[in-house]
Amino acid sequence: MTLSKVIEGMKDEIIHSTQELIRIRSVQGEAKEKMPFGIEVNKALECVLNISDKLGFKTVNLDGFVGYAEYGEGNEYVAVLGHLDVVPEGDGWKHPPFAAEIHDGKIFGRGSVDDKSPIISALYGLKALKDLKLPLKKKVRIIFGTNEETGCNDMPHYNKHELPPTTGFTPDGHYPIVFAEKGITVFDLTKELHNQNKDTIHIKHIKGGQYANMVPDYAEAEIYSKDLEFIAKQCREFSINEDLDLSTEIINDAILIKSYGVSAHGSTPELGKNAIMQLFKFLGTIPIGNNELSNIVEFFNTYVAFETDGTSLGINLHDNISGYLSFNIGAIYIYKYKITMKLNVRYPIESCLNDMLIPFEEKLKPTGLKIENMWHKAPLYFPKNHPLISTLQKVYTEETGLPSDLLSIGMGTYAKEIPNIVAFGPILPGREDLDHKANENIEIDDLILNTKIYARAIYELANLES
Repeated sequence: MTLSKVIEGMKDEIIHSTQELIRIRSVQGEAKEKMPFGIEVNKALECVLNISDKLGFKTVNLDGFVGYAEYGEGNEYVAVLGHLDVVPEGDGWKHPPFAAEIHDGKIFGRGSVDDKSPIISALYGLKALKDLKLPLKKKVRIIFGTNEETGCNDMPHYNKHELPPTTGFTPDGHYPIVFAEKGITVFDLTKELHNQNKDTIHIKHIKGGQYANMVPDYAEAEIYSKDLEFIAKQCREFSINEDLDLSTEIINDAILIKSYGVSAHGSTPELGKNAIMQLFKFLGTIPIGNNELSNIVEFFNTYVAFETDGTSLGINLHDNISGYLSFNIGAIYIYKYKITMKLNVRYPIESCLNDMLIPFEEKLKPTGLKIENMWHKAPLYFPKNHPLISTLQKVYTEETGLPSDLLSIGMGTYAKEIPNIVAFGPILPGREDLDHKANENIEIDDLILNTKIYARAIYELANLES
């Protein structure tokens, strides 16, 4: 029996296991003993290790940080590294985000593409190789990460306790093959604010967004004013004139301004609509009592607004391999006398961090905002003639009949966390990228095709001469 036929015979199992995993809301939570990223993330890890055990694989749980399923012998191994954690669901779903319902041949749910279905595909791809007893020169590990969405704090634990793979891939990007990834930095902008004049319009709080690497789809500002109806009227008129989705709610002596945007992945902020910047645009039209805050709003309206490439900030870096820098304000929290904003910047592979950071810090000086809590990953690049690249190109073309052009992306993948791997799938050309968006789903046909592609890729890489 062929590899393809064996996988088709597993279709119902693959669907069931994918649904089982999606139904766990594995958003990072409070750390517990042996559960460094919370109870729900740990449930997802236990779930997939249980599935792996039932499929006949050796399983290992590294203190709740990472787990893996292993098949084969020897020291050298092929790694398939995916993640079980997901970003929060956000709003705008037409089907429940953690029910894993099937509609029109698609499984809906947060994590259905990013990254639960592809890691299940890899797992069942390896099961098909095992069932056929196909010879492998290297052992294979399907590695289950748990903290990719909020900093990759899981992988240092793996790298401390395990040897690196000889080769492999992460099923957490796009097809055909991602050979270049932009550099990524996430950081906070903070500033202490002084007392506001309460005889004028002043801000009680501003909050919006959740993670730096998501375009925020909601933000709000609670405003005190002696003329609340005037603020409400201003907001309604501004919303109509500027074609923005803003609404108001009067609560006692304050008015709540609500801003509704469109979520998108932080690597492609141009595909979303930033609710924070939409809110700032309105706040810039009213006299805020705190001059420091007013100046910050004016700064971002002037130098960012709805730009996503840093042009007005003077940081619009570009190269021919990976394109333009991307700039996203992902979250904001202003309460009492402190402002915190979370930013995500992704820069081209032929640039370095300071090419962005030095001019950005210079531009920030008049605002008094300080950069804190910076996290950074340098760019990733594989030559086009690298054996890993050429092998995956061969597999992809033979399994799909499509050309295997190489891709450069702004997303940061697990390929930056352990050596010798690249991002390979699961999103096929022509499919909408639904990572971090409402109504995320995987077509069942794509789920099965991914399983075939990953099975073949594992086989070829495991038999590649070192």
